[in-house]
Amino acid sequence: MVPSPDSREALKQVFEEARGCVRCPQLVASRSQVVFGAGNASADLLFVGEAPGANEDREGRPLVGQAGKLLDELLGEVGLARGDVFVTTVLKCRPPGNREPHPAEIEHCHDYLARQLDLIAPKVVCSLGNFATKLVRADPAGITRVHGQEEVRVIGRRAVRLYPIYHPGAALYTPRMLEVLREDFARIPQLLAQPAPAQVPIVEPEADPEPEPEAPPVVEPEPPPSGQLGLF
Repeated sequence: MVPSPDSREALKQVFEEARGCVRCPQLVASRSQVVFGAGNASADLLFVGEAPGANEDREGRPLVGQAGKLLDELLGEVGLARGDVFVTTVLKCRPPGNREPHPAEIEHCHDYLARQLDLIAPKVVCSLGNFATKLVRADPAGITRVHGQEEVRVIGRRAVRLYPIYHPGAALYTPRMLEVLREDFARIPQLLAQPAPAQVPIVEPEADPEPEPEAPPVVEPEPPPSGQLGLF
């Protein structure tokens, strides 16, 4: 699907906003640059990891280095290429020392991910690894328990078919994990062939109604003095 000029332009605007983001002072002080994400702006398949690492922070692109090469290899095995998909992360800035993201940082960055999903409109979202899976699912279940199990989840404003898988970086040196990752990747074409999940109607909150003007108090006429008639 070819993205509309409007969606491309809107995604560029989100990128420009993220590139100048200063919501997290510690990340602003330590990052080299914001790693917004890269790939096809109308991809049916989107990968979301935890946060940029040192290589990503230096190059400005997600999933580079050996993990990125393995991702390219796994995509090729199912008939896809990096240019067919979009890759991003929950956090757009590298945490100092590759520490885990802080809750406030996750909260500050969530809007960027939600808007990416809304504009790219992927059919399938693959969360990569333990931390990203917990964050995207908003559930403490780890990747060992939920990998390879698709489910429909609403992230931000969009319903997506979420498919948790191991992070390619974790499979570089563990043959058994690489085998499991290949098995999970093999199901991706089948998931992409399914219809996109039905979208949940977004109901905007109604404005509070204007208060009714108060009726003027009813003033009872005083009775006429004794011996006089009232006027009617």
